[in-house]
Amino acid sequence: MEAIPIATAEKEKGIFAEIANFFAWCRSHPADAVLLAAVTGTLVYFFGFYRVFVNGAETAAQWAWLAWNPESEQDYCKVVPPIALWLFWNARAPLRAAPKSGSNTGLIFLVAGILLFVIGVRCLQPRMALMAVPFLIFGATFFLWGPGAARAVLFPCAFLFFMVPVGALEQNTARLQGAVTWLVGVIGNLVGLNIQAVGTTIMAADGKFNFQVAEGCSGIRSLTALTMLTAIYVHLSETVLWKKLATFASSFIFAVIGNAGRIFTILVVARMAPLFGYDSQKVATLVDKYHHISGFISFPFAIAAMLGFSKLLNLDWKKLTARGAQTPVEDKRTKYDY
Repeated sequence: MEAIPIATAEKEKGIFAEIANFFAWCRSHPADAVLLAAVTGTLVYFFGFYRVFVNGAETAAQWAWLAWNPESEQDYCKVVPPIALWLFWNARAPLRAAPKSGSNTGLIFLVAGILLFVIGVRCLQPRMALMAVPFLIFGATFFLWGPGAARAVLFPCAFLFFMVPVGALEQNTARLQGAVTWLVGVIGNLVGLNIQAVGTTIMAADGKFNFQVAEGCSGIRSLTALTMLTAIYVHLSETVLWKKLATFASSFIFAVIGNAGRIFTILVVARMAPLFGYDSQKVATLVDKYHHISGFISFPFAIAAMLGFSKLLNLDWKKLTARGAQTPVEDKRTKYDY
């Protein structure tokens, strides 16, 4: 059998090559491999098989799966583990390139994770148990391979915090409702829809329609989804820390813009429907149907706002200012002006 050329071997970066590299590392570092297997087995057992929550009927993983439901606006959490796995996979190159030197500093994070899980069990707070997962993974990486490897997996570990359901989140949407209503009122009147926005109510000045921005229309679900999306975007596209933080902190604004855009389209449908011969009852039916199928519309508006904001942050303002200063001023004098 001919040997694989070095150039070809270097290009082979598939999953089988990564698995082969991992087993090669296990053979050359048996003690670390055993420790890694022990940590992994412990995590799987205590989170997947140790029934301690809900009167000993559910494990932490079972409780989380049931808590990730649309009724509490937490169903987005179900996509967090797969995305986190992809982020870990995407970090394999810097993880492989990082110098491998174990560090006892990782024990700090391991102990923090263990304490969080123990406190969660003692207080019957499964959310605290779930919060232990990022600490345990990060601490194990830090302890086994050192700070360079831990830095490579820092973001995937931090991303796992999104899988912790936030209790009663759907009950704290008043500010979002008010912000969305105000923005829709401003945009609607700018384009001539002639509407009034009071509190969380949007009504036509001529009384032809009256809408209430309910809790489900506040954008709380899109806020959490946009926060995750923004976190991934800045991690993959931005290199400057302050730009990452500024874009991430603006997730609230992106969500408000996205949901305001969706509600604005609903108002346009309500305003335009009578022009096509719909009476008031048919308009109500049409708007109700459109409302239920228009949930996805908020994301193009929000993503456009996120990309636009990032574009503004990355503009070379000094270059643009210098270019404007160098633009010659047109001489408007005629040949008779002296």
